[in-house]
Amino acid sequence: MVTIVDVRTYLLDHKLDTAFESASMSFDRRQHLLVEVICSDGTVGWGECLGPALLNEPICRIMGKHLIGRNPLETEIIWNDLYHTFRDQGQRGLTVTALSGLDICLWDIKGKLLQQPISVLLGGRFRSVVRAYATGAFRRKGVDRIDDVLKEVSEYKAQGFHAMKLKIGFNVREDIELVRLVRETVGSDINLMIDANHGYDTREAIEVGRALAEFRIDWFEEPVLPELPRSYKEVRDKQPIAVAAGETWHSRWGMRRPIEERLIDIVQPDVCGVGGFTEFRKVVDLAQIHGVRVIPHVWGTGVQLAASLQAIAAIPHGTPRNEPLEPIFEFDRTINPYRQSVLLEPLEHHGGVMQIPDQAGLGIEVNRQALEQYALN
Repeated sequence: MVTIVDVRTYLLDHKLDTAFESASMSFDRRQHLLVEVICSDGTVGWGECLGPALLNEPICRIMGKHLIGRNPLETEIIWNDLYHTFRDQGQRGLTVTALSGLDICLWDIKGKLLQQPISVLLGGRFRSVVRAYATGAFRRKGVDRIDDVLKEVSEYKAQGFHAMKLKIGFNVREDIELVRLVRETVGSDINLMIDANHGYDTREAIEVGRALAEFRIDWFEEPVLPELPRSYKEVRDKQPIAVAAGETWHSRWGMRRPIEERLIDIVQPDVCGVGGFTEFRKVVDLAQIHGVRVIPHVWGTGVQLAASLQAIAAIPHGTPRNEPLEPIFEFDRTINPYRQSVLLEPLEHHGGVMQIPDQAGLGIEVNRQALEQYALN
């Protein structure tokens, strides 16, 4: 029997020339954590953790000790053992994001051992290509926000993206004006989404949603703090734009109330944060039971891109019909020099469309030279 013999972590880092910020976070570096699980027959699996890499790394190392000697195919058993071992230290946050990276590794191994892409093992591929939308339009420090964002969104349109997401949540009046100018710049045929990164209070979010509805906004992401479910309901009820959230609601338990009580229209589990593939598929099932759309959150390196593509391939159509409503893929376009270089064959879009790998496991090969080049010193 193949068993797990080692778990390794790779903390990657790059200092940015120009820092950027969302409503709730500032980024002067790009830091991400990759995880490798190694088996007795030489098979390796790769994963990535959402969230602060410096904090995920020691938790992954500690959790990894519990994997040694285990059968990597027993993903459900291992997930439950790890979750229940560490549950008293947290049922969400770092406990689950670290577990996510390890779980993705095991599914990558499972796919390689069974010679199938992960999406097939999840139940099948509902799609082999997916349209991507550009995530960007952060506020860069020391740069005129309006001019900078308008130039950026024009480039996304020229690259063929059918949709793009704008960062708001800074200042109500300025945010409204920014979205108005973006719509004027890109025209009516581009889909727009807005993401406040929980920067507003409830009254502000309702004001912004009402003011921006005329600009045909597809969804309003994280309008308020994720700990305030009643505020999500109020925002959803009192303004017309669809409400989306979920990147910080970890595991099926974290997702349960927002989905069951229909506090949101769109749920956004991140496979590298929600609990890996094992938990992602449970959240998808829960969402479909309650008629909530699933559009995953994506933020990371090429390993995260690959995992998210496999996850999105296996999302069933919420309403089966001749022309079903398809999920779309979030493609971060901010500066990250090793996003693609960690892969021997990058996962890029072509005219705003991405192919979903059909090779075994995640369908990627990791570039170990890039891991050495960007290792945190």
